[in-house]
Amino acid sequence: MKTKELRALSGDKLKTELKNSRLELMKFKGKRALGTVEKPTLVRTARKNVARILTILNEKKVKKSGR
Repeated sequence: MKTKELRALSGDKLKTELKNSRLELMKFKGKRALGTVEKPTLVRTARKNVARILTILNEKKVKKSGR
């Protein structure tokens, strides 16, 4: 998902998306270890998606606390 799309989601939906992205990353890492991954760049993309979601969750948390 793009960053704009992620920012539009609520906190609960972001947490669900984070869970799905982490599961996807775990699957890609397993495939990479076995040597069966078709596109190695998918691992990097999935890792960046997890980082994006965590960043947005932290931004919302800071904004909510008033800092």
